[in-house]
Amino acid sequence: MHSEYDNEHFFQEYAEMPRSKEGLPAAGEWHQLKPLFPNLDGKTVLDLGCGYGWHCRFSVEQGASHVLGIDLSRNMIEVARNRNMDSRITYRVCGIEEYEYPEHTWDCVLSNLALHYIEDLDQVFKNVFRTLKPGGVFLFNIEHPVFTAGVGQDWIYTEDGVPKYWPVDQYFVPGERKTHFLGCDVTKQHHTLTQILMGLLNNGFSLDAVEEAVPSGEMMHIPGMADELRRPMMLLVKATACGRTGRKG
Repeated sequence: MHSEYDNEHFFQEYAEMPRSKEGLPAAGEWHQLKPLFPNLDGKTVLDLGCGYGWHCRFSVEQGASHVLGIDLSRNMIEVARNRNMDSRITYRVCGIEEYEYPEHTWDCVLSNLALHYIEDLDQVFKNVFRTLKPGGVFLFNIEHPVFTAGVGQDWIYTEDGVPKYWPVDQYFVPGERKTHFLGCDVTKQHHTLTQILMGLLNNGFSLDAVEEAVPSGEMMHIPGMADELRRPMMLLVKATACGRTGRKG
């Protein structure tokens, strides 16, 4: 498996983003994601696609006893070990689809902006359900289906470069989407809202919260941020492993 984040040009461009430099407070969705975290005091946490490890560090700051952060990118794991290391955190180069998901191991599974790179999302839901302890929490942030169904994941602009509208096409056709991000060609996977939410319900989860990310008022001074109110970019979901039956008939 290959990660775009091991492309040096892409990785260096990503490193210049505010969320890369300043951490969680610079992430537009953080003011909504933070309140969704369960009580982590004494809990074990698995972070799928941990990136720089910001959420791993936050978890131990909230009292987590052990956190495992996995990411397919060696570059990401190297930065995480340098910037967000703690004796309670273990970082490992491993893809989300390759992790072994030992049964009934974790109290909480996190994933931030990683699942839209996964083709078989349903299998990930099965794996997460298996690896969570009964009553465990699955909290994730995924690119919104309206965003991933965007044509080229970009606006249609006026001749003066002003965004006119966000075009959506082939919404009900899941699968590979090609986009251009940070100067590189990037491949993502589109999943419909039905696939995401019913995939959780059909694999034994109950839904605790579903939120579409909206930038906070404090960020409205940032150029281009007001346009983020014109279409959703991220979908935040909190689910509980409420039973051990798995897929319902």
